[in-house]
Amino acid sequence: MTVAAMWEARAADGRGPELAAWARESALPRLRGSAGLERLELLTAPGGRVLLITWWNGEPVPVADPPAELLGRPVHRWSFTSEHVE
Repeated sequence: MTVAAMWEARAADGRGPELAAWARESALPRLRGSAGLERLELLTAPGGRVLLITWWNGEPVPVADPPAELLGRPVHRWSFTSEHVE
């Protein structure tokens, strides 16, 4: 069973580049090599949004929260079970 875990954060005003850097330099290295990790992808969007999607064979490893001063609101997290892939 493949589980996709989504982690999404919105940066405090003007701190989008710092939040994205935190994700690249802190969150990604902590996940790499985790048991069951199949794939990870980091995306950014206007408004200082940073999205990390990870695909797992089994239970996802949680992504830590970034430093509070980088956030414009609390982090959102969702997990999805794969139902169909082509």
